[in-house]
Amino acid sequence: MAKKKKVPSPCIDVCKFRREGHCIGCSMTKPQKKMFKALKKPEHQEAFVVMLRHQQSDMGKYTHWTEAYLKKCAKKGVKPPFAA
Repeated sequence: MAKKKKVPSPCIDVCKFRREGHCIGCSMTKPQKKMFKALKKPEHQEAFVVMLRHQQSDMGKYTHWTEAYLKKCAKKGVKPPFAA
């Protein structure tokens, strides 16, 4: 059985923490960024990205993220953890 590829970080290299400590690029807080880096199992990383999409939806103003993250996944040859 082939090993699952690592899920790319949800970070899209904007890294400006405003909006009550949330990045304006990906919506993660600094503790969330640290938490994602600590996740080792692809299924945990996928669940984190799905949770993050819900967070972005609740907060609003993150419509640009999906396109940027899909490009990042394609570049790394990884299937995104959500349906586009």
